[in-house]
Amino acid sequence: MGIGFTEGLLIAAIAILCFGGKKIPQLGRTLGESIKGFKEGMKENNDSSDNKKS
Repeated sequence: MGIGFTEGLLIAAIAILCFGGKKIPQLGRTLGESIKGFKEGMKENNDSSDNKKS
């Protein structure tokens, strides 16, 4: 169950209406940085877990 093309367009339209066209790139950048930080934290957590097992 995924998001189809029509649903994606609807979500994008609502986002543009709520945040405005100028804020969307900033929101995307912030979201990307957050995801990157989360993945790095998970990797560090896994690395420290591996070290504890040894």
